[in-house]
Amino acid sequence: MHIDHIGIAVKDIDSAIQTYEKILNRSCDKIEIVESEKVKTAFFQTGESKVELLGATEPDSVIAKYVDRKGEGLHHVAFEVEDIYAELERLRSEDFTVLNEQPKDGADNKLVAFVHPKDNNGVLVELCQAKS
Repeated sequence: MHIDHIGIAVKDIDSAIQTYEKILNRSCDKIEIVESEKVKTAFFQTGESKVELLGATEPDSVIAKYVDRKGEGLHHVAFEVEDIYAELERLRSEDFTVLNEQPKDGADNKLVAFVHPKDNNGVLVELCQAKS
């Protein structure tokens, strides 16, 4: 298991892309819209991990609500796992609050599921696994 990416919620993703291109001194690697989540994502490869910017495409999206409530900033830490189904079962058996009954399609050709921040010292944890 390793950190796949750090997710950062932003108000204006196009502006944030420009900012991170300057910070990281590189171009954005990939932009993708996840229709089911009403979010536009932008990825920057940084060694073995990535930075993922998350911008709302609709005012009622989870990211828009998050930014309205908490402001811009760290949204989640994502760990890549070999078997997301087994990891979800393991975490449930350890009494973690898993927010997804089953993994769902996410950005970057991954299956994703989330673990509630109340069980993780206030940090939303994403588990992700590359789709075959």
